Amino acid sequence: MNVRAVNIKTMNIKTMNIKRIIKHLLMTDRQVNRCFLPATLNSIEQEIKTSETFHSGEIRFVVEAALDGAALFKGQSAQARAIDVFSQLRIWDTEHNNGLLIYLLLADRAVEIVADRGIHKKVGAEEWQKICRRMEGHFKQANFRGGVAIGINSITQHLLKYFPVALDDKNELSNKPVVM
Repeated sequence: MNVRAVNIKTMNIKTMNIKRIIKHLLMTDRQVNRCFLPATLNSIEQEIKTSETFHSGEIRFVVEAALDGAALFKGQSAQARAIDVFSQLRIWDTEHNNGLLIYLLLADRAVEIVADRGIHKKVGAEEWQKICRRMEGHFKQANFRGGVAIGINSITQHLLKYFPVALDDKNELSNKPVVM
């Protein structure tokens, strides 16, 4: 009986992976562009710019349609991909270790927040997860602009508390959203 249970569990994992692979293969840039119209991207950029006037943190927003073949077939998670993107965009390369990435993998409707060590040790994973789940709830209802705005506003509250705006604060990272 244990062997059968393991086989069924393995089969369910394979089925989930196949479903995920199909979702990723069918996701197109066109779908991303429908969810994130130029006006929505401009609104997100303004939300980030406004947020950063109140604190010294640096926020980036990235939306990616789907994983590419190699990452997808290896089963890369949204979290692992977000860490890759955090590194590729050099969000960690801020003077006060206060960079933060909001990453959306649209095919999975998964949101991840990756915060540099200066922010993460003060706020912690549990708070980031709460914000991510709230954003995902809005995305499931196709409320992309609102979901991102709620995420940025929630992040802003934490950054206000731990990283108030400094007199010599400068914008180290672009506020422009990235569509991958």
